[in-house]
Amino acid sequence: MKRLLFITILLAQTIIYAQKPCEFSTEYNDTLGTYKETKTKIMYEKVFGGASSYIIFSLANDNGYPMLKFQSIQKSKYFIKINCFDKNSKMYLQLANGKIITLLISDEGSCGTMVRDEKQTSNIRITSASFLFMKNTIEDLKKSPISLLRIRYSTETVDYPIRSSFVSELDQATYFPENFFIDYISCLEK
Repeated sequence: MKRLLFITILLAQTIIYAQKPCEFSTEYNDTLGTYKETKTKIMYEKVFGGASSYIIFSLANDNGYPMLKFQSIQKSKYFIKINCFDKNSKMYLQLANGKIITLLISDEGSCGTMVRDEKQTSNIRITSASFLFMKNTIEDLKKSPISLLRIRYSTETVDYPIRSSFVSELDQATYFPENFFIDYISCLEK
């Protein structure tokens, strides 16, 4: 009886924490090397008072180097505050188990690009960066959900609380941001 209970619990945990299927938006292998990147997932969304902001993640493997691709999209009818990345920018992920994972920016950084929407009624700022995983952090990300995302920009540090799930107002899809790494980090190894 105990053995049956143990097998049932083990099977239930496997189903609950099973990795999602790997879907890649980009994948190539040529004489210059290999590159693959997972499809993007919305990690954070805030829509309030005519303004909206989104943080989007994808994972990439560039010739054996795993990295996190970050994109921030802000849209407003009014002025949009600029958050720039520089060579000292970092990303911190607080895990549900209390550990804090640090990711380092892989380039010199940027302040993003400002564009106008088709109707010329809103400002849109798109900021992108790539972050590198530090040694021995990927194993921790496979095991524990994330509860907080902290980004150190060039002028300030901003915290983004991570929800377990939400339905995006942008595309009406359901996202599970706290389990992003549990679900997709193994895709970098395939």
